[in-house]
Amino acid sequence: MNQPGGELGGAERRKAWLLLHLMMLLYAGSTVLSKLAAGEEPLSVPFLLYYAGEIVLLGAYALGWQQVIKRLPLTTAYANKAVTVVWGLLAGMLFFGEGLTPGRVIGALLAIAGVVLFAFADGEEADGK
Repeated sequence: MNQPGGELGGAERRKAWLLLHLMMLLYAGSTVLSKLAAGEEPLSVPFLLYYAGEIVLLGAYALGWQQVIKRLPLTTAYANKAVTVVWGLLAGMLFFGEGLTPGRVIGALLAIAGVVLFAFADGEEADGK
């Protein structure tokens, strides 16, 4: 798992990053179920099923998030939550027919740029130790 000094080896680090982004996908999936539930009559069977699915996804996300922050610095993990903007944009297009506007593309690119800049800064800090 962790090597001395709290640094992860290459394979472990890749697994941690994969888990992190899987958790972001689960979190975005819960918002899809939330929007689907919002389109149903309150307390109807479809509403309750969507809502139950959302709770299951959020529970899995919470458990997975704990594993992520055991393996990655909290600042790194939290900075990557901006990736859910991209997942949400894709989910909106795929599931709800929402359009891709220049503003949305720019916003998603800015979110990705922030994550990438943070990752490079995090890497430089680790190399400088």
